[in-house]
Amino acid sequence: QVQLVESGGGLVQAGGSLRLSCSASARTFRRVAMGWFRQAPGKEREFVAAITWSAGSTYYANSVKGRFTISRDNAENTVYLQMNSLKPEDTAVYYCAATSRYSYLYTSPDEYNYWGRGTQVTVSS
Repeated sequence: QVQLVESGGGLVQAGGSLRLSCSASARTFRRVAMGWFRQAPGKEREFVAAITWSAGSTYYANSVKGRFTISRDNAENTVYLQMNSLKPEDTAVYYCAATSRYSYLYTSPDEYNYWGRGTQVTVSS
């Protein structure tokens, strides 16, 4: 069983930055891809960014391209989401996700089989 723990959320003013981290409890699990999703009150969960371990390919939602960057550390046990130029519409609970299954694009929640509990990001106007 893989456990994911997010950290780095908080309150920030518009235009500010935050870096989210996600650590996996099982370093030996087959990391095909890890990603970030977010869910705002009254909204459905939406894709934010993902990264694959084999090729290091990255995927971003159009709404965050140029502002957010997903990366992983050298030990490949932690994934980060650097969020710059934050906007009030970025306010949401951010969830870390991981999958041990291969897919074409890693933009759907159905493609992931492990989830963290989420961390709150609030951007004030």
